[in-house]
Amino acid sequence: QVQLVESGGGLVQAGGSLRLSCAASVVTGPTFSSYKMGWFRQAPGKEREFVTAISRYGGTVDYADSVKGRFTTSRDNAKNILYLQMTSLKPEDTAVYYCAADRIDTYSGSSLQRSPSRYDYWGQGTQVTVSS
Repeated sequence: QVQLVESGGGLVQAGGSLRLSCAASVVTGPTFSSYKMGWFRQAPGKEREFVTAISRYGGTVDYADSVKGRFTTSRDNAKNILYLQMTSLKPEDTAVYYCAADRIDTYSGSSLQRSPSRYDYWGQGTQVTVSS
């Protein structure tokens, strides 16, 4: 029902900054603001890891401890865009970053989810590489 496309990845030095964007295109069904959104990342040989999640209108945000204080997520529902602003980047932040949409259902309700299995739609991912 919604297509997601990430962009903005690249190569940066440790301590640098990068902003990722996730453009949403609703094919059918609810509007972009009907979805809770999240960012996940996956490094080679590792499981997909929760980064952050944001409520429908951006009023509530959840961050993994590993990125708290360094990353900020926001959304522009008028433009159907989700953002991830990353600062003070570390080599361990190197991964493919994915945005995901969480359709409200009887299980999740309005609460933010950290498990990848609770998200219904995914983008193709964008590579972020942080050099030492």
